[in-house]
Amino acid sequence: MRLRLPIALLLSGVSLLALQGCTRLAIREPTSAPGDAPNAIRTLGPDQRFSTLTSKSVASRLRAAQHGGQGINILALSGGGANGAFGAGALVGLTRSGTRPAFSVVSGVSTGALIAPYAFLGPAWDEKLIEVYTSGCAEHLLRSRGLTAFFGSSFYRGEPLKELVDRYATAELIQAVAHEASTGRLLLVATTDVSTGEAVVWDLGSIALNGGSGARAMFRDVLIASASVPGMFPPVAFRVQRERAVYEEFHVDGTTTVPFFVPVAFVEPPAGASVHGTAVYVIVDGRLSEPPASIRLRTKSILVRSVSAGLNYMLRTTLELAAADAQREGAQFQFAAIAGDYPQIQSFDFRTSNMRLLFQYGYYCAQTGRLWISSRGHGSDGASRTSSVAQETHCPVDDESIARFAKR
Repeated sequence: MRLRLPIALLLSGVSLLALQGCTRLAIREPTSAPGDAPNAIRTLGPDQRFSTLTSKSVASRLRAAQHGGQGINILALSGGGANGAFGAGALVGLTRSGTRPAFSVVSGVSTGALIAPYAFLGPAWDEKLIEVYTSGCAEHLLRSRGLTAFFGSSFYRGEPLKELVDRYATAELIQAVAHEASTGRLLLVATTDVSTGEAVVWDLGSIALNGGSGARAMFRDVLIASASVPGMFPPVAFRVQRERAVYEEFHVDGTTTVPFFVPVAFVEPPAGASVHGTAVYVIVDGRLSEPPASIRLRTKSILVRSVSAGLNYMLRTTLELAAADAQREGAQFQFAAIAGDYPQIQSFDFRTSNMRLLFQYGYYCAQTGRLWISSRGHGSDGASRTSSVAQETHCPVDDESIARFAKR
C-alpha cells in the first residue's frame, strides 16, 4: 500500500516532534555530544575505532593535501526523496556539458547521501547514477508492515531500502571511494542520532579506507540511516567503540536535523591564507517554497501544512546561512533548486515515469547552462546559452522566486 503525501508528512512531523521519545529502543549511553554537528566529523581510524574531529582539523588536513594552496570546490546535496532525480540528472548534465567541477568535498543528506558517492567519484560513475534514479529500482521502496506497523518502529519495512542500497554500494564502489579518500578528498554524510536528537556527520571516505572487511556493511548502513525517514523506515543500529567501551546507537534520516550541510571550516581560510578559487555548490532536491493552497480547517490538514512549512523554512534558513558564510569568507556560492512551476512530484512518489522526467529536467537545465544561481541572483556563466526549448522550460535561472531569494 502506497502512503499518500499528507499521511507521510504527518508521520514524519509526529516523528520529528517525538524524536526524543524514541529512546525506549535498546540504546546504551549516547556517544554524540549535543551541539557537535555539523562542525564535528566522525572518522574511522586505522585501528577501526571512531573518533570525532573538529571540522577545522579535517579542513586543515584537506588543504594540506591540496597543491599550491589552491581553493577547493564543495558540493552539498540536500534531501528530497524522489526529487533526488533532479540532482542526479543535474550532475550528469554537468558532465555532458563539460562544466562539472572537480569536487574536493562532497556532502549528502537522505536522497542526497545516496547521490553523494557518485558525485564524489565523478563522471566515470554516471551510468550507475542514471540507473539508480531512472531504472525503476526505487519503485517498490514502500512496502507496508501492515498491522505490525502499530507495534514497531516504522510504517514501512526497511528491507527494500536496504536491498536497494546494498545493490549499488558494491565492493568496487567502496574501493574507488577509498582510493579517492587516500588523496585527501572528503565524502561526508549526515544522519540523526535518535538518542541525542543531534546530527552526526560521518566521513565515509575514512570508513572505506580503514573499515577492512566490514567497510562495505558500515558504508551501506550509514547511507541507509541517512535516508530512513523516521516513522516511515526503521532506525539503523550502529555499534561504536570509543576508548574502552562499545556503545549502541540508532540513527535515522539526516534531514530530521539538517536539510543539507556545508561545514563552515571548509569555507574559512586558515590564518594568513586566501580562499581564492574556493567555491560552494548546493543542489536542493526540491523547491524553496510551496505554492499557495486552500487548506481545510481540519487537524490533519493544518498539521501537515505546518510541518511542510517548517521544513521549507529550515531549508531556506540553512541556505541563507551557507551563502552568508561563503560571502563573508570571499568564496563563491552557487545553488540550484527545482523551479516553482515544474509539475510537483511528491517526495515519496517513486513512480519511474515521474523520476525519469525529473531526471531529464535536471539534466537539461545543467546541460544548457541554466542550473546555477549565484548568491547575488545571477545565473552561472553558461546561463546565456538559450534556445527555443529553454524559453519554454523554466530552469532555476528562470525562476523569479529563486532569483528573489538569492538577492536577499
